[in-house]
Amino acid sequence: MVTKTGKSRISDRLTKKMPLSSVALLLIATTFLGQLLGFLRTKLVNANFPPTGPHSTDAYFAAFNIPDFFFFTIAAGALGVAFMPVLADRLYKGDKKGVWQLSASLMNLLAIVMAVVGLVIFFAAGPIIHHVVGPGLGPQQAHNAIVITRLLAFNPLLFALSGVLTATQQTLGRFFFFAIAPLFYNLAIIASIFVFRGNIGLVGLGIGALAGAILQLIIVAAGLFKLNFHWHWHILWKNMDFRTILRQLPPRSLDQGMDQLISIVETRFATRLGSGAVTYYSNAFILHTAPILLLGTAISTAAFPQLNARLSQGRPDLFRRDFIKILKVLIWLTAPIVVVCFFARGYLARLIFTQGSPTIALIFGFLTVAIFFRSLYALLSRWFYSQKDTWTPLYVSIFTIIFNIFLAYYLSQATSYGVAGLAIAQSLVALTEVFILLVIMAWRDHKLFGWDFIMSVGRIASVTGFSVIAGYIIIQLLPLGASDRGFVTLGAKLIIISLFIIGIHIFVSWLFKLEEAMPFISRIKKFILKPIGLPY
Repeated sequence: MVTKTGKSRISDRLTKKMPLSSVALLLIATTFLGQLLGFLRTKLVNANFPPTGPHSTDAYFAAFNIPDFFFFTIAAGALGVAFMPVLADRLYKGDKKGVWQLSASLMNLLAIVMAVVGLVIFFAAGPIIHHVVGPGLGPQQAHNAIVITRLLAFNPLLFALSGVLTATQQTLGRFFFFAIAPLFYNLAIIASIFVFRGNIGLVGLGIGALAGAILQLIIVAAGLFKLNFHWHWHILWKNMDFRTILRQLPPRSLDQGMDQLISIVETRFATRLGSGAVTYYSNAFILHTAPILLLGTAISTAAFPQLNARLSQGRPDLFRRDFIKILKVLIWLTAPIVVVCFFARGYLARLIFTQGSPTIALIFGFLTVAIFFRSLYALLSRWFYSQKDTWTPLYVSIFTIIFNIFLAYYLSQATSYGVAGLAIAQSLVALTEVFILLVIMAWRDHKLFGWDFIMSVGRIASVTGFSVIAGYIIIQLLPLGASDRGFVTLGAKLIIISLFIIGIHIFVSWLFKLEEAMPFISRIKKFILKPIGLPY
């Protein structure tokens, strides 16, 4: 039997393994490296395969829709928000054996389900591409998309197994292998570009993605070292905690799945706008996803175990305090990144895709609003998930998904905004979804958003105004020239623009004495002013 004091000691030992700030920095650093590899991967795909014509990269981007849809719909909801809070409760009670039993049971169940899904995708790839994802693709494009889809058919199974293992490791305070595993997935696809571009061509990227998923699972499995993980082949149907996970799974899974449904719908609409539309929108969407993963997802992922632990300890007051503190920091960090993305959209688009970059820049400009609100959503949703409420985000998502499809259909018409209309719809829906969640949160917890929080957000908004002015000025001084090409030229300008805007944001934050900025400013001052020990 574990006493209350014993539970507290277990919780303390877990939290002391790696502070939240260190976890966040690790995830941000590895996510940043992962996004750089992702940009490189996309840039190399764009450079080695045509955006239009029979062998267009439209097929490559379209092929990922269905495997991603099934993974997020069936597995992803269980791997974090429906799974980790239950593990946290078990761990707080000192029941590490129960943690392994739940993990093994979920792995076994998902392995069976995702294996069946893989077979369905493999054999039904043709009708799926022709009638669901890409009815506007040409014959050769459709053929390539079908082959790549079949190669990706069992990736959801591999990702599901990786996800269970990483969720368990995060609950135990181990984040390193979770953080680095996706890097190997990108590296495998990059390698496949050079291996297959001269022979089987675009479909070789599907082989690279399959190899990357296998490699990612191997890296994640290495994270079990010294954790004494015990696998068993049973599925504990009668276990109450396992039943809790299964009850929490459907709403979260449907929520995740509907996000992927939007991706399928957007791809379907884009295929009707001519060859290259899918590629241009996908490139802009990749650019928009990077800062969301870098800030919103990384910080929320790092904070989630701590938020779960606060509720497991029966301390809603500390849960509220920690959540608001993290939310304010996230707002302060995200604001200048959005400003950089908006003013540097042309540089980023040309850096990732030389051909068609004006179209990508236009789409990305509209998506910058979504960057801010999607980053906030990553944390706001976890406020509900920590309390084992997966239904409320689902209900909100059902409304916003319907709203998104309606807007995407009308705004993407050739007589309206075309492919850019898809981006406008994304941003309007992201804003709406966050607003609804904030209203629900304030209604449920009247102490959550006090006057201090409102004042802090107002001060951050004022500081961001100076960042916008800085962005306008630096763009005038460093305009994007017609002859600007290459990583060195574009990269140098992009770095200067980013450093100037972010530097102004930090400096004005210091002048305003923003509470959210002080830890970062203290670290910067310490780094700059700390003397270097020299041997004498």
